[in-house]
Amino acid sequence: MPRFAANLSMMFNEWSFLDRFKAAADAGFEAVEYLFPYEHAPEDVARALTDNGLTQALFNCPPGDWGKGERGIAALAGREEAFLASIDTALRYAAATGVKRLHLMSGLADAADPAAAARYRDAVAFAADRLGEQGIDLMLEPINGRDMPGYFLNDFGRAVALIEALGQPNVKLQFDIYHRQIMHGDVTMALRALLPVTGHIQIASVPSRNEPDGGELNYPFLFGELDRLGYTGFVGCEYRPRAGTLDGLGWFEVYRGNRE
Repeated sequence: MPRFAANLSMMFNEWSFLDRFKAAADAGFEAVEYLFPYEHAPEDVARALTDNGLTQALFNCPPGDWGKGERGIAALAGREEAFLASIDTALRYAAATGVKRLHLMSGLADAADPAAAARYRDAVAFAADRLGEQGIDLMLEPINGRDMPGYFLNDFGRAVALIEALGQPNVKLQFDIYHRQIMHGDVTMALRALLPVTGHIQIASVPSRNEPDGGELNYPFLFGELDRLGYTGFVGCEYRPRAGTLDGLGWFEVYRGNRE
């Protein structure tokens, strides 16, 4: 059965951030992910993981000024110095938490702009080299334009083409099933084709982005497909609970025993 990581940016919001780790562990999760840990000291995040026996599955590199609308800076001209500093910051938190996968957000830029494409390619190559020195995989996640209008990396095909062109073994696809369904559909066949370059998988119902127990996708079938394909990584639960987080965990009951 799949192993699930609670996304603490979306789930368990009834608790303060550092208290969400215990809440997730108590609910039966063996791992956690989230967007960003950077408002908290690395040692505090590490302690929350250790105290609750959790594995850090994933988090994002710093995205620039999120409050001012930046959604990553890798493809943005003029943000090179901030980008280099962001990788240093991410690596400090990676060292503290033991995470083995970091997601690099591309930013808001014209997907057809050659300058943005060149900047993004260079940024990905640089980040992959730095992360590779520490045994960490770099994740590239296509994000749909409905949730994030203007996002540069908005196509699975382009993400995979870049991964293949770079040929750096630690550059992997972050396969968010929610985004895939909205952008392209054909989820099962895409999983079969792209699993060799996939480093992390995330889930949510479509179109509501709630618990994976309704909507237009058959998640029990997809979880079985991941088992058939031999996927052994974590499945990140990047969804917004309809009501209380604990109230919406009925879908998770059959998988709860996976925590060791």
